[in-house]
Amino acid sequence: MKTLLSIATLLLLTGPLYAQKAYTKNGSISFFSKSPVENIDANNNQVMSVLNSQTGEIQFSVIVKAFHFEKALMEEHFNENYMESTKFPKATFKGVITDLAKVNFTKDGSYPVITSGDFTLHGVTKKITTPGIITIKNGIPSASSKFSVKLKDYEVVVPKLVKDNIAENIEITVACTYDQKL
Repeated sequence: MKTLLSIATLLLLTGPLYAQKAYTKNGSISFFSKSPVENIDANNNQVMSVLNSQTGEIQFSVIVKAFHFEKALMEEHFNENYMESTKFPKATFKGVITDLAKVNFTKDGSYPVITSGDFTLHGVTKKITTPGIITIKNGIPSASSKFSVKLKDYEVVVPKLVKDNIAENIEITVACTYDQKL
């Protein structure tokens, strides 16, 4: 009986720790390239992300081949020529919300935050710091961010023939609602 009581107490004490992590498998990431010749945008709705509301740790993982474009030829060139998605199948971010104290996870609202961590794209990892917003609605957190990356920083080579078609800086938009608990 004493063992059963000890196990029950342990479960009650550790239960709240598990509730601090939330995740989604259906987040979205899009990118936009504005150039004099054409604008290019692509969307990916198969983003996996985990948010730990206690520590501020936040992670994103996206399969590169899951980006979809308006034109099939753009998607093919993106995967084969630029992102080399067979060789580099994922892009990831692993970081932390640096100003977590600004967020009240028990109160509905929008909280501007800063995240800092390692962003890996095309096999290259760089430390980045980006602004974001944590929104709490009916007790469910969501995260959003918009930031830019330079293709050359991640060794993405754009052939001279089409350099005017693709911007040097790509705008990335992230949106995830953490509707699952770990």
